[in-house]
Amino acid sequence: MLKNISLNKVSKDYHGDGVETKALCDITISFEKGEFISIMGPSGSGKSTLLSIIGTLDNPSNGQVLFDNYLISNLRSDDLADIRFKDIGFVFQQFHLLPTLTALENVLIPLFKRKISFNKMDRAKELLNHVGLGDKINSFPSQLSGGQQQRVAIARALIADPDWILADEPTGNLDTETGNKIFELLLHLNKTKKCGVILVTHDPMLAERTGRVIEMKDGYVIKDREGCNI
Repeated sequence: MLKNISLNKVSKDYHGDGVETKALCDITISFEKGEFISIMGPSGSGKSTLLSIIGTLDNPSNGQVLFDNYLISNLRSDDLADIRFKDIGFVFQQFHLLPTLTALENVLIPLFKRKISFNKMDRAKELLNHVGLGDKINSFPSQLSGGQQQRVAIARALIADPDWILADEPTGNLDTETGNKIFELLLHLNKTKKCGVILVTHDPMLAERTGRVIEMKDGYVIKDREGCNI
């Protein structure tokens, strides 16, 4: 069970065409399981890079990433994949649903070739019911609205019962009303399932409704404060 995530003096540099770009600069920050945290900042401020490093999708150039005070930088790629499967669920701005698969089949994708101790079909149906799509399990993505597709993506992120949901602009491709409903769903999951949520967003109104707001600029954390958490 992954409870806490900590970054210690983490930096990330990208090199291309002889130019070095500093995406993250000396970030030291911690997250405790059960928190609902938003990360804000202009484009290019390092929000998505920070989320990728938290979720082990990318490695820092310098610094340490610790899960429950355990340094993960030396773990093999297979071990990191296991952590991502068991402990972290990802939701992105693009829904990343396979168009030839039904909603139910898309939710089941992370379980492919995985040994599990639960009935995968029952769990997938339960999650689709939980996100309000119990009547859409056999629908294909083209038959679903944008908000419904994002709900399928959230159900897919929850299939292994993760301790953390990392959501990168999950409302970015949705209208305001639908985006608010997706946010409400994440808030509901945070409160009922006690999973931590780290939400990257450009929407200050949504960010203020989380329990903690982290503001970034030019690769630095410039503010870390409480939100309204309503």
